[in-house]
Amino acid sequence: MNSYFNIADWLVIFIYLGGIILLGVWFGKDQKNTRDYFLGSKNIPWWGIGLSIVAAETSALTIIGVPAMAYGSDMAFIQLIVGYVIARIILAIVMVPHYFKGEIYSPYQLFSNAFGHSARQTAGGFFLLSETLAAGVRVYVACIPIQLMLGIHIFPAIVLFVVLSLIYTYIGGVKAVIWTDAVQFGLFLAGGIFTLIYIPRLFEGGFSEVWHQAMVNGKLHWLNKGFSWSDPINIWMGVIGGTFMVMSSHGAEQLIVQRVLACKNVTDGRKALTLSAVVIFPLFFIFLLCGAMLWVYYQSHPFQIPLPESRPGIKSNDFIYPIFMLTEVPHFLKGLLIVAILSAAMSSVSSALTSLASVSTMDFVKGYISKGRSEEYYLRFSKVSTIFWAGALIYIAYLSRQVPFVLDAAFKLRGLTSGALLGGLILALFWRRNGKAMPVIIGMFCSLIVMTYLSPLIQGIPKLPHWMQLKNQIAFPWYTMIGTIITLTVAWLVSLIYSSTPGASTEASKSSGKATEPITRK
Repeated sequence: MNSYFNIADWLVIFIYLGGIILLGVWFGKDQKNTRDYFLGSKNIPWWGIGLSIVAAETSALTIIGVPAMAYGSDMAFIQLIVGYVIARIILAIVMVPHYFKGEIYSPYQLFSNAFGHSARQTAGGFFLLSETLAAGVRVYVACIPIQLMLGIHIFPAIVLFVVLSLIYTYIGGVKAVIWTDAVQFGLFLAGGIFTLIYIPRLFEGGFSEVWHQAMVNGKLHWLNKGFSWSDPINIWMGVIGGTFMVMSSHGAEQLIVQRVLACKNVTDGRKALTLSAVVIFPLFFIFLLCGAMLWVYYQSHPFQIPLPESRPGIKSNDFIYPIFMLTEVPHFLKGLLIVAILSAAMSSVSSALTSLASVSTMDFVKGYISKGRSEEYYLRFSKVSTIFWAGALIYIAYLSRQVPFVLDAAFKLRGLTSGALLGGLILALFWRRNGKAMPVIIGMFCSLIVMTYLSPLIQGIPKLPHWMQLKNQIAFPWYTMIGTIITLTVAWLVSLIYSSTPGASTEASKSSGKATEPITRK
């Protein structure tokens, strides 16, 4: 056990873990069908869903990765949050009404209505791929404090943490996830505010001294007006790239859309997104400022626990905030801060599990493979698939242990498919050309291929030609925009080829097939 903890710290942690699991079990008592399990019976208040949206998207990456980014550089990441706010406003006005034209379980049903089952399953498959990879990285981050707390290796820490999150997700479904998210949001917000108050108290000059040192050393710098496709982050990345990123994550990816779909109506869906827009900016500002203050603190104080190396010679800044909590904060308060990280981390795991299970069940099994089965069968399959995805996250999380900077890695992994999903959704909602699936599917796969090339996934290939070095010049905030443009452009070009080929239209319609499963209307 960790020598930095005493009985009060452990008591706080065990009470929290037990309380969260019991809360999830309590919400699980009314799960009778997939509507209850994946939509929460559509009786959850909008403000709870709004807080859950923020908790799901920030999670442990915010609590651990964002302070690490500010510690290692500055607060320029806040420029991306401008786009986060803009995107929510656009989605609330334009996209939310489409989600309530009947009762749907994922945005990929909209692909089915426009282009048939093949387009729906392509989009669903893209989400399953990207979310498994990105969520696996988030799980690894979540297990950093557990590894430090228990003094164990990373793999048993990952298994322990995923299993704890799995318990209430398996039993309670999305309703348990949303309400525990709302509670967890309050906890990790309180943890960030406490840090901002506590660190200045460790200096004779208080807040003014810490602020001055951070400002003089460039840690409070946040605005970069110069345009660039590569790092560092600039305001154009934030306004343009950040907007595209969140339009995809909150409009075309099930992780967040599932929460909007759980709202009662269009008005509540818009309120939930608007609340998340109001909260997201100050939340990121708080944790970026925490990172700047941590840098000031460790300029005059030694690390009591050495920073691990993600690779030989490369220190892992993602351990800085957890180490500070373990070694520099008084007992009991230490337990509360660790609970703040655990709450964010459990939110990330449970959100991933329920979204992956809903897509695999509703878009693949119920949507196409196993028609005619009973609701009990689908509910049972949903819970089994939740266990399967928990195993997948454990595997990916363990592979993520050598990633040098997890926040950057998670965004880049999501960027592989985010543009394809957003471009496909735009086509499904607004492209009325001919309803053929093939141009959309080809466009999405071309986007995936190009974005895989732009990402770091092929950096290990030796002796790449000079012209292929473009991948090192594109920062992740641009990934979604580039992928969206590729999807739309290729789909348009392929549709022109189809239209000019005699007989292609008839054959394509037969092969792709318009949706045979319309959106269920209440």
